[in-house]
Amino acid sequence: MFVLVIIFAIIAIILIGQKSKYYLHMVQLEGYNSLQYKKWISNNREKAFSLKIYRGEAKKPLVFTNRAKRLYGTNLVLNIILLSLFTLKTIDFITQPFASTLFTLITLLVYVISVGLLYFLQSFFMLISNNIMLPVETRINLGFYKQAQEKIKSRPDLTVVGITGSFGKTSTKFIVGTILGEKYKVLNTPESYNTPMGLSKVINNNLTEDHEIFIAELGARNIGDIKELGELVRPKIGVITSIGPTHLETFKNMDNIMKTKYELVEELPTDGIAIFNYDNEYIKKLADKTFKEKILYGLEEIEYLDLYAENIEVSEFGSTFTIKDKEGNSIRCTTKLLGKHNIYNILAGVAVAKTMGLSYEEIKRGIEKIEPIPHRLNIINPGTGILIIDDAFNSNPIGAKAALEVLSQFKEGRKIIVTPGMVELGAMEAEANREFGINIGKVCDYVILVGERRTRPIYEGLMEANYNEDNIFVVNTLDEATACIQKIARPKDVILFENDLPDNYNE
Repeated sequence: MFVLVIIFAIIAIILIGQKSKYYLHMVQLEGYNSLQYKKWISNNREKAFSLKIYRGEAKKPLVFTNRAKRLYGTNLVLNIILLSLFTLKTIDFITQPFASTLFTLITLLVYVISVGLLYFLQSFFMLISNNIMLPVETRINLGFYKQAQEKIKSRPDLTVVGITGSFGKTSTKFIVGTILGEKYKVLNTPESYNTPMGLSKVINNNLTEDHEIFIAELGARNIGDIKELGELVRPKIGVITSIGPTHLETFKNMDNIMKTKYELVEELPTDGIAIFNYDNEYIKKLADKTFKEKILYGLEEIEYLDLYAENIEVSEFGSTFTIKDKEGNSIRCTTKLLGKHNIYNILAGVAVAKTMGLSYEEIKRGIEKIEPIPHRLNIINPGTGILIIDDAFNSNPIGAKAALEVLSQFKEGRKIIVTPGMVELGAMEAEANREFGINIGKVCDYVILVGERRTRPIYEGLMEANYNEDNIFVVNTLDEATACIQKIARPKDVILFENDLPDNYNE
């Protein structure tokens, strides 16, 4: 009996170790934020409290960073301690002289139930482990943060460009980097590295004496986030690309988003330069109250703008447009990027380039070299005669509308959209998705909705637009969506993949 209990304990800790990896992944996707992870548990009870061990390919796989290893180890140690206590107490009971067969069986049953609960509640124990490690991680992170901060302070010759916005900041970052690369040695933050730790890692590991410009994407989910990042990177030039209803679950309202984005301007030095997308109604209010040197760009109300584009020709292959400034300079440019909204991002890049002394010829060459960014409105031709527009990164109301505009420009074939809808829009989410459905109905021939519950508002919007119900397909997974596409798609069709829910979102 003693041997059986020990074997059972070993098997249990192996299974707990496997099961806890899934919850470690969810904590990582929630940025190791216990409140956000607690909310995930509340919204995903079926996965949080399950006997199943979740495996399979993730859209954004678990990365065993040093922090992840520390958290995983802490959780494992916590489980081993509890399991050891259960096991030793059980062995103690069943080896007593007075232990009858019935008493032993009851003790073993209690032991099995206790270990089962330990396994069953792994999501909760991961939360406890994350809270245990919080003081340790805070101290470690502060060390990396200060190291990066000191490195930036030691480089008065380095020009830092800070870019923030509700959307468009990642695209703008790469656009700015490509254009400035015509004249300078530039370091971009990779992918969507836009948190204090992400930026600290890039500064500490990648920034060298050769770099003349550092372009930092600044992300935020709460008031004060941009201020913290500004204090880290000390930007000389600040760009606000857009303000809209994203991350409303944490920001709660638009005023808080505006306040947070404006923290970038407040962190600029007195001789810093603020660059604003003046066509955005929220940014316009911020620009108007700014007394630091500023550059206003856009496509509308050109009499107020320092930089604008006109004579825009947009097609399914890219755009051609003329850039003009208030001094009377102009140049005709071509880009492979799709959509009118990308012209705004390019204008932001041109504004930074002008500030850094690039000529219009250098700027034009840089614009021509800009490559589409993966999962952000880039065309994929798999060679089947069917074109795919990949806009799966992160959808928002303005981005979704822009994607539909791009789709509408394709003249041949039928138009098919695959989408789970938009998320992180707080109280506005249902209404935004309903309007999304109305707009889809004006453009698309077939609609594949991923997830019945989440896409209900889109479905309602389609019905409001009197869309043909026979052309709507509701599926539960992307695999089912792919099977559906195989049945309906034919050569010359164009398929738009709009948004892809991250792994920590339930249907």
